[in-house]
Formats: sequence, C-alpha cells, structure tokens
Amino acid sequence: MEKPYRMCMVCRERKPKNELVRIVKNQDGIKVDKTGKVDGRGAYICKEGNCCDKLVKTKALNKTFRENFSIDVYNEIMEKLKI
Repeated sequence: MEKPYRMCMVCRERKPKNELVRIVKNQDGIKVDKTGKVDGRGAYICKEGNCCDKLVKTKALNKTFRENFSIDVYNEIMEKLKI
C-alpha cells in the first residue's frame, strides 16, 4: 500500500504525510495537530528545513485558510512547531 502524500503550504513540495506537521483551523481557532486527528480544516508544513521560518514571512496561513491572522497567532504556531 502506498503512503499518503500531502503538500507543504510553504514550499509546495509533496512529501509523505508523516514528514509533515498538520495545522488545523476549527471553531476553537488555529493550532498544531500532532495526532493528525483533530477536526477542522487542515494544512501541512514541513518538519525540517526553512519552511517554519518562511511561514511568517510569506503569511502562508492567511493564504491557505483565507483569513487574516495576527502576528500573535503566527508566534504561537512557531513556538509549537519548534518543540
């Protein structure tokens, strides 16, 4: 059976799902989903590389979820991605 692939919202590269981190937007807000099972609209970002750093610069969350997020939301996501 073939592994599921997803696309990083920053670099647009397709990678196996287990090499990416899922970020979810739902009624509770936006958060990092380490389990991959949280309900809501999900987008993926590379675990390794420059994508985490470019997330804020390119405002990829705004484009992906079609909503304007504050810098505080980006900072919170960045803190959780570093762990």
